[in-house]
Amino acid sequence: MCGIWALFGSDECLSVQCLSAMKIAHRGPDAFRFENVNSFTNCCFGFHRLAVVDQLYGMQPIRVKKFPYLWLCYNGEIYNFKQLQKQFGFDYQTLVDGEVILHLYNRGGIEQTASMLDGVFAFILLDTANRKVFLARDTYGVRPLFRVLTDDGFLGVCSEAKGLINLKHSTSLCSKVEPFLPGHYEVLDLKPSGKVASVELVKFHSCKDEPLHVACDTVEALPSAGFDLETVKSNIRILFENAVRKRLMAHRRIGCLLSGGLDSSLVAAVLLKLMKENNINYPLQTFAIGMENSPDLLAARKVAAHIGSEHHEVILNTEEGIQAIEEVIFSLETYDITTIRASIGMYLVSKYIRKKTDSVVIFSGEGSDELTQGYIYFHKAPSPEEAAEESERLLKELYLFDVLRADRTTAAHGLELRVPFLDHRFTSYYLSLPAELRIPKNGIEKYLLRLSFEDSNLLPKEILWRPKEAFSDGIASVKKSWFSILQDYIDQQVDDLVLEKAAEKYPFNPPKTKESYYYRQIFEKHYPGRSSWLPHYWMPRWVQATDPSARTLKHYKSATQE
Repeated sequence: MCGIWALFGSDECLSVQCLSAMKIAHRGPDAFRFENVNSFTNCCFGFHRLAVVDQLYGMQPIRVKKFPYLWLCYNGEIYNFKQLQKQFGFDYQTLVDGEVILHLYNRGGIEQTASMLDGVFAFILLDTANRKVFLARDTYGVRPLFRVLTDDGFLGVCSEAKGLINLKHSTSLCSKVEPFLPGHYEVLDLKPSGKVASVELVKFHSCKDEPLHVACDTVEALPSAGFDLETVKSNIRILFENAVRKRLMAHRRIGCLLSGGLDSSLVAAVLLKLMKENNINYPLQTFAIGMENSPDLLAARKVAAHIGSEHHEVILNTEEGIQAIEEVIFSLETYDITTIRASIGMYLVSKYIRKKTDSVVIFSGEGSDELTQGYIYFHKAPSPEEAAEESERLLKELYLFDVLRADRTTAAHGLELRVPFLDHRFTSYYLSLPAELRIPKNGIEKYLLRLSFEDSNLLPKEILWRPKEAFSDGIASVKKSWFSILQDYIDQQVDDLVLEKAAEKYPFNPPKTKESYYYRQIFEKHYPGRSSWLPHYWMPRWVQATDPSARTLKHYKSATQE
């Protein structure tokens, strides 16, 4: 996990512009480099490094003797770099996994490069010989990337939007700082002036498609095909374990977030098992946050005892959570209600990890709810086919919500996130299964995933079949949800008359509640006029919901009252 930043065709002094690069210093606390591009005095790269692999030669932009005309700045982890080296006979000059991008590009161009990378990534690749600039981002946008391109060809690229919004330019900088779309690459021509022109934006991978890099995976072919239940369960276990195994790649200590829900518990249990098999000889640290005796803390305690991790509990108090709201919104760059609620706990537990432990590479359970239909409202899906469509929509929008939350809250404290549920191979297989297999059954969401691990003894039965809790709800007591605590505080901060005129002040995505108005005010304070970064609020479907919390839905209420 690092922070990348680059400018092409800057009219202003680069020593002034590079102040913007310092806005993302939290993403790479170990080192910083600012480098001009030879022969293009108005082009430069900025890089903040978190050293996870090759601590000696891992600085960027990466340049190697074999390709002196290539410059690479990337943020991510490429899990199949050794397999690609073996398959194509690449001669690496560093131990950095991202070096494979240079070799793949030289061998087959940008399309093959982006398609063959098994991992999470956002990168800027400059080819001065052919005067091209390439941008690319992984399928689910696990690693963030933003860009701004003016009409006269000035390009700014950064891991977070905050590194671009204050750039200086001779013409007024258009406000179109926008997220770069996941699963895409862009080709731009580099002119002798250092300015650029966009040539094409190409979608190189869709979440349903089996990725091209399957041929270079550690599990080349599944032992059996077909959709009978035992085969499917076995394949799910094989591919999920493979997803966790490949993410063990690290020279820094590995830890795991553990809410006590199904997703983080499965990740933690499989992770600890594989760490032992790979002779990683330090104990796995797991981390839970919540108020005293909250459902998450109690469940996480059970899981940690069962798997034998070194467990840490962070007790959340109301005042601390409320005080963190503004810095959380600044980190997130969004005003989405449920994203902010869930981020507060994750931000504070990440802060604890950074200050109190030496764990840096942090595993988490993001992506499972979208992939395996884990949200409570999936019980109300009109048909298996519509549920499958909704699952795909949620996966495509992850970069706006859960993946954004998980990246920013951990990156704010210099941690690197790993999310095995969003493994390309695992997700494409799960989405290829018949829609009927994937829906909730017997009143239980994620039924197929739970069933697949039922006989594994990885988790206690009551955890494996624990009903869904939103992270922002599970950290509080059952009697009073975290969202209710927030609303009670905010109710005193926002006047009724102000809320009545909210649509006039904020015509795009107008706030409908005091809570959403309060978040929007803070967002606009830091990012005025950038409301389009959030195309719409996250809300459940097929139900008459006015709040995104699962605890407001009838299904949750009836389940907890039984």
